[in-house]
Amino acid sequence: MNFDGSKIEIKSRFKLTKSSLPKIYTPGVANVSLAIAKDKKKAYDHTFKKNSVAIVSDGSAVLGLGNIGPEAALPVMEGKAVIFKELSGVDAVPIVLATQEVEEIIKIVKAISPTFGGINLEDISAPRCFEIERRLIKELDIPIFHDDQHGTAIVVLAGLINALKLTGKDKKNAKVIISGAGAAGIAITKLLLEFGVKNIIIFDTRGAIYSGRKEGMNEAKVEIAKRTNKLKLKGSLKESLIRSDVFIGVSAPNLLKASDIEKMNKKAIVFALSNPVPEISYAEAKKGGAQIIATGRSDFPNQINNALVFPGIFRGALDARARFISNAHKLKAAETIAGLVKKPRNDKIVPAVLDRRAAKAVANVFK
Repeated sequence: MNFDGSKIEIKSRFKLTKSSLPKIYTPGVANVSLAIAKDKKKAYDHTFKKNSVAIVSDGSAVLGLGNIGPEAALPVMEGKAVIFKELSGVDAVPIVLATQEVEEIIKIVKAISPTFGGINLEDISAPRCFEIERRLIKELDIPIFHDDQHGTAIVVLAGLINALKLTGKDKKNAKVIISGAGAAGIAITKLLLEFGVKNIIIFDTRGAIYSGRKEGMNEAKVEIAKRTNKLKLKGSLKESLIRSDVFIGVSAPNLLKASDIEKMNKKAIVFALSNPVPEISYAEAKKGGAQIIATGRSDFPNQINNALVFPGIFRGALDARARFISNAHKLKAAETIAGLVKKPRNDKIVPAVLDRRAAKAVANVFK
C-alpha cells in the first residue's frame, strides 16, 4: 500500500448533476441559509457541523518528536482524522496553526468554531495547553477535548482498573508514581484522584513535585501539588519507586532498569508509555518482576492508546449535542473500556486499539 500523499480526502454525499445542482447549490441552498440565519441551531440539522470535529494543533508537542512545527504535525493530524472516520464515522478536519501564542490560538479556534460540532486539541505543549483548553471550554458552546490530556488519562485509568483487579491492589492504598508533569501526567493524576486513588507522587525533570516547591513550577503543577505527595517527599524517582505499587511513565525513554522494578512491591504494575522508546523496556520490566506491563507500542501486549477513546468520546458528544465533556463522562468512559475486557489477563487489560466495540461503547456514556 502506498502511503505517499494525503491520507484523507473530501467526498460529496450526493452526485452532482444538472437536476441536483440547484438543490445542492444556488438557488435552493438559499432557503437553508435563511433558515439557519433565523436559528443557528438548525446548522446541526442541515450542515456538516453535526458530524464534524476540528483537529487543531500548533505542532509544539508532536508525539515524541517535540516542537516540530505545524507542517510537520499535519501528517499526524491526518492520521487521526482517518481513525475518527473509520472507527466512529466522524468527519474530522486537520487544522495546523502557524502560531504558538496562546491568545492567537484561542482567537483562531473561536473564529472557526461555527463550522464544527467539536474541537479536538492535539499536540499542544504544556503548560499552554491547559490555559487554551480552559478558555475555549468557557467561551465556546461546543465540546472541547485536549486528547493528549484526557484521552491518555481515560485509557490509562481503564488499564489500571483491570490491573488493580488482577493484582488485588486497592486504589485507596496503592502507592502510585507518575513520571511526567506535562499535559498527560497532570491529566492522568487528576483523573486517578477523581477515581479515588489517594497516594500519588508526580515527578518532572526537577524531581518530586510537592506543595511549596519553588523550582520549575507552573500554575498546573502548583495546583496538583496541593492534592498529591501529602508527605512532601523530595527523593529521586528511583528512591520513590521503593515499595511502590504502580509506575506510570509519560515522560522520557530509558529512565529505569530491572533493578528499580525489583524494589517495588510484589505484583508491580508498570505503565511505561513514552513512545516510541519507553521509560523502561518491556523486557527489563519483566526481568524486574512486574506482573503487569503496558506500553504505548503495538508490538507488545497492553497497548495504551488514545484511539480507544477519542472516536467514541466525540461520537457520543456530537450525537448528544453535549456542551461539555465532564469528569463523569471521562470516568464512565474508562470504566466502559475496562469492561470490554470480560476476562482480564496480565497481557490483556485493555481492548485492542482497533476493537470497533470501543467507539460505540464510549459514545454510549453520553446517553
